[in-house]
Amino acid sequence: MDYEKSLKEIRDNLDKAKGLKIKAESQLESLKQRESEILEELEKMGVKPENLENEIVKTKSEIENLIEKANGLIPTDLLK
Repeated sequence: MDYEKSLKEIRDNLDKAKGLKIKAESQLESLKQRESEILEELEKMGVKPENLENEIVKTKSEIENLIEKANGLIPTDLLK
């Protein structure tokens, strides 16, 4: 068995693993920062994170109602 070759492979793999760890830690830090920004934006809008799904459903419903209302105001019989 070639011990030097094995040790080199182990060192190379450790270096790759360290690089991946650093990259993952950097991504995690970026995601934490983005999460903080999003939570801050939600707070400014007066929405609590635990109520976000309900707010999305409510807003979607409001948009659909406004679209229906806008469509109702268009004189479609004149467009034919």
